[in-house]
Amino acid sequence: MADAASAGARQAPVLGGSKKAKLDDAAFGAPFNEPLVHESVRAEMAARRQGTHATKTRGQVRGGGAKPWRQKGTGRARAGSIRSPIWTGGGTIFGPSPRRYTFKVNRKERRAALRSALTVHAGRGSIAILDPGPFDTPSTKRAAELLGSSKLTAPTLVVLTDEQERVSLSFRNLERVSALPVSMVGVADLIGAASVVCTQEALDALTARAKGEDTGGEDGT
Repeated sequence: MADAASAGARQAPVLGGSKKAKLDDAAFGAPFNEPLVHESVRAEMAARRQGTHATKTRGQVRGGGAKPWRQKGTGRARAGSIRSPIWTGGGTIFGPSPRRYTFKVNRKERRAALRSALTVHAGRGSIAILDPGPFDTPSTKRAAELLGSSKLTAPTLVVLTDEQERVSLSFRNLERVSALPVSMVGVADLIGAASVVCTQEALDALTARAKGEDTGGEDGT
């Protein structure tokens, strides 16, 4: 993977033009730290789990208050309740119950993981800048043509600011393209995408977060 020594001055092309935008070396030229990236992705994916699964124990299943038959004399095995876990319709042993899967990853570690993810895309040349101006009026056709004319590989992550939500209307129906506000983008989203397209404003927000200059919407979790 790319490291700070080999990063140099990195640039990202502007889609639909010949210009290039300079990438901040502090955010896009960091050493790749695989353990931190793995831990951050695990934390983000765990935080997205609803954790609403539930089963009933024998004490929660309706009925079963009376003994099915007397203890002795029937020739059958003794039984105390029809809601025993070994009975059909009975309770569940050690079944799942509602819980939270979230676990903490330190802020500095999350930022380091974010820098690693951004560095990967900068090193591969798989990050590009989008001019949101032409998409004030939603046009899926124009968005498909713009991405098709680029050398970016799918799946593609389109990163926008909250104020540019209308731009996402042009990209959200494209196959293998996802559009997210920058406040919701995490390490898992960046690592899971083969290419990243973001507006200059979204790029600045990502850079500020990776450098620890943005205290709001920390790492999309």
